[in-house]
Amino acid sequence: MIETLLGGLLGGAFRLAPEILKWLDRQGERGHELAMQDKALEFEKIRGAQRMTEIGASADAAWNTGVIEALRDAVQAQGGKTGVSWADALSVSVRPVITYWFMALYCAAKTAAFAAALQAGAEWTSAVVHAWTEADQALWAGVLNFWFLGRTLDKMNRGR
Repeated sequence: MIETLLGGLLGGAFRLAPEILKWLDRQGERGHELAMQDKALEFEKIRGAQRMTEIGASADAAWNTGVIEALRDAVQAQGGKTGVSWADALSVSVRPVITYWFMALYCAAKTAAFAAALQAGAEWTSAVVHAWTEADQALWAGVLNFWFLGRTLDKMNRGR
């Protein structure tokens, strides 16, 4: 009787073993599928973020191109004649007048700083050295480049 009972139990266990193994395998497959779906979702998020970055860069490039074109058109329009002589003369005089006015104010400020240093008891060589700064050197270089290098480049461009 024990053999019958053991045989029945062992037979039942061996019959259940493949079903248990199938059940465990399905659990593993479901876990794997879930992990794969999570990875696919993560990949899609990364791809979407990259696409949004590309769209943003493309929009920035288009905007910058539009800004440059608008600036170019504005500069060309400023150089154009209106046909009204007094308006054209005023338009042509704006830049030189502003340049002379700025240079007069700049020279007056530098002269005042030099004079103040002399009145404070500084020697004139020291006052000159302290009045002329690196910013002044950069400004002077820019003015010289604008007037002299610009003319050279204009002459070269006219020769083409």
